[in-house]
Amino acid sequence: MLNYTEEVPVQPIDAYIKSMKDRFHSLFNVEYNFNNLSLQRGLPKPFLDEIMALNPLSVAIPSEFGGRGMKVAECLRVLSAASYESLSLSLIFGINIALFLEPLAKYGNPLIQERVFQDFLQNKAMGGLMITEPAYGSDALNMRTSYAEHANGYHMKGQKHWQGLTGDANYWLVAARKKNPSGDLMRDVDFMMTENGIPSQKIHVSRKYNNLGLYAIPYGINDVDVQVPLTHRLTPESTGIKMMLDILHRSRLQFPGMAAGFIKRLMDETLAHCANRQVSGAKLHEMDSVKFQLSRLQASFTLSSAMCAYSTTISSINTDLATHGVDANSVKALVTDLMQESAQIALQLAGANGYRLDHIAGRGVVDSRPFQIFEGSNEMLYAQIAEGVLKSMKKAKETNFLQFLKQYNLTEHAAADFAASLNFSLSDSIKQRDLVVLGRIIARVVCFQFVLDVNNKGFDNEMTSITRQQMNMDISMLVGQLNSGANCSPLMAYEENSDWTRFI
Repeated sequence: MLNYTEEVPVQPIDAYIKSMKDRFHSLFNVEYNFNNLSLQRGLPKPFLDEIMALNPLSVAIPSEFGGRGMKVAECLRVLSAASYESLSLSLIFGINIALFLEPLAKYGNPLIQERVFQDFLQNKAMGGLMITEPAYGSDALNMRTSYAEHANGYHMKGQKHWQGLTGDANYWLVAARKKNPSGDLMRDVDFMMTENGIPSQKIHVSRKYNNLGLYAIPYGINDVDVQVPLTHRLTPESTGIKMMLDILHRSRLQFPGMAAGFIKRLMDETLAHCANRQVSGAKLHEMDSVKFQLSRLQASFTLSSAMCAYSTTISSINTDLATHGVDANSVKALVTDLMQESAQIALQLAGANGYRLDHIAGRGVVDSRPFQIFEGSNEMLYAQIAEGVLKSMKKAKETNFLQFLKQYNLTEHAAADFAASLNFSLSDSIKQRDLVVLGRIIARVVCFQFVLDVNNKGFDNEMTSITRQQMNMDISMLVGQLNSGANCSPLMAYEENSDWTRFI
């Protein structure tokens, strides 16, 4: 292994991030007009080349291969710097960092790591992850993409879709299940690395989607029929399913990096607009209902910032995150809900001007919406959070929700802030719709504990207070929903007595 540390001097992180932010600002606002660029699909090559010349993905490459050393805080700061200007750009970085470079560093064969990492550093290569299939979205364990082993490698065949960077990535990590001689597929999951530059490994794109937002990122259907060497299979520490959970949980814990910069931009733009906009002789920010909405933005920014701080303590590749479902899912689900809510608030306060795709708020609404769906839809994740906590409550033989949260490590410091709302008992049998609501409650308590952690280290007291009040309101409303007892189901054949014209 070559030693790159002396050949590539590492710029101090503060200076590195500042120079990146300055360059991003110039590219997005001076040299190019990103509001206009955002109306077309893809990014112009000269524009993307200027961005990649900053080597932003070096933060996710080990130092022994010439990178900055895979420090979580640095990865999150790069994601945040990018999302302040463009959520699409930040997601491009996030796909490469969390779904390719980190898994390759942790599970990849040492025989291929050096060559691939150097391709990223020197040639600005990109990589992504393929799990989702047209017939199996979140039901990944039933995927049909399969592989058969032969003397020189693996033959992998199947179909994947909705992979960010479809057709653009140079490398892919593709999830597949081993096919037995009988033709049956094993339950476990494996990941193979493919290289699009090699004909026998090239994944063909059969269709490009007209995605609603995130125009800079291509999505589509990928037909997989490739031959890969034995060295291209990732090596799990135990099972492939646990490896997949470790990868996905680590990725979900990096969502706050993308969210923090995005929400800060919306907050900065909206505060400036409301301070300058006059309505009936008063500034917009002086209106009470507007104060409430602005405080929602600041609570979202505080929560996303605290989540970033938490992720730096837990999501290194040296940590096995397979069992971190409650915290990883709480972070991903809540922060993406906050991204969408923040964009909606920014659009509403911007008025008619916000309802444009070439406006930061309008673009933010459509660009942030899929974050609530991909890598596990939020409703599914909230239900999983609740199921995980209920399982722990059963194991602890505790039925009182508040008493359990007071002793649960992810909520023990925050539970008391919401004691008036959380002091109730839970039964063993809870409807799925109520599991989702319960998960929303738990996620807020979990993530507010992260706020308390950073507040203890000096984070702004007033911002913490604003967040506490907003989370108290949310939890109170959610508990009301939980206690409503609503049990309605859709009437599938509704037409007979539902035509209003018959009743006039």
